[in-house]
Amino acid sequence: MTVKKLGIDLGTANTLVFIPHKGVVINEPSIVAVTQDDNKVLAIGSQARQMIGRTPDVIKTYKPLKDGVIADYKVTQTMLKYFIDQALGQWRFFKPDVVISVPAGITSTEQRAVIEAAKEAGAKEAFIVREPILAALGAGVAINSAGGNMIVNIGGGTTEIAVISLGGIVTWASVRVAGNKMDEAITDYIKKKYNLAIGERTAETVKIEIGSALTTKQKEEMEIRGLDLREGLPKNIVVNSNEIAEAISAPLGEIVKAIKSVLAETPPELAADIMERGMVLAGGGALLKNIDALFSRVTGVSSFIADESLFCVAKGTGVILDNLDLYKRSITTFK
Repeated sequence: MTVKKLGIDLGTANTLVFIPHKGVVINEPSIVAVTQDDNKVLAIGSQARQMIGRTPDVIKTYKPLKDGVIADYKVTQTMLKYFIDQALGQWRFFKPDVVISVPAGITSTEQRAVIEAAKEAGAKEAFIVREPILAALGAGVAINSAGGNMIVNIGGGTTEIAVISLGGIVTWASVRVAGNKMDEAITDYIKKKYNLAIGERTAETVKIEIGSALTTKQKEEMEIRGLDLREGLPKNIVVNSNEIAEAISAPLGEIVKAIKSVLAETPPELAADIMERGMVLAGGGALLKNIDALFSRVTGVSSFIADESLFCVAKGTGVILDNLDLYKRSITTFK
């Protein structure tokens, strides 16, 4: 089958590529390994992630996207080309139309940079849609209805909160606190409490395996290895889920604050709809244990985790690709 359309969830932590009628075909880290002397790209995605914390001085691994927007244009373009080529395969006869996710607070200059990077990477036409719209569509929300729907999309670099009605965003907030900040908080907590240095991959694994938004009576435990900062030697320790809940309480508090600010600015009629329907949680961060219970407790609004929350934005690009005319008010492009 010839692929003529692609959807790309261009995230700070991961990039997902969606093909209509096939689903998510690529889910790889938004990481690139580059040589320091001649700026040559050595690896992209999963291969580059394996190099984190293991590279010599002449090789650098980094994320070309910061807080959901392009921080390094050329490397982002190279990364996009790699993912587009991977999705289309060896036999590509057409340049595809591409829908790409962007943060709600993106500027027009940043929008243009994303579109130009996509076209130079091999797209025929590039359309951008704000992440909360895509996350809502991917979660099965009827965004064109007159009722109010609230979506909280917790990614790697940003958390996007929006109230959507009649196909548009009514109130919103975008905070640069999400999965990556939680990983950093876990790293700092382990360092302060145990005098142990751990890598970002270990912190992410701890978050995924035993992380919790709330302390619980039944604690989960996990053994981790790091570098003892006193002895300068490897050391193993055991941490539990309640410690991790304590570690990530500050970044979660910032997300809660942003949710409350959006609710405070929401018109009364739409606020009533949200109280009735609840808020939908999407993104990888929605997989954190008890995060729905935390948001419900502090806001008084029921919270529901979307099916396949990690893929909501990517699935939303597929809905847009199949219905470009229906959702044209939600789409941005530059000629």
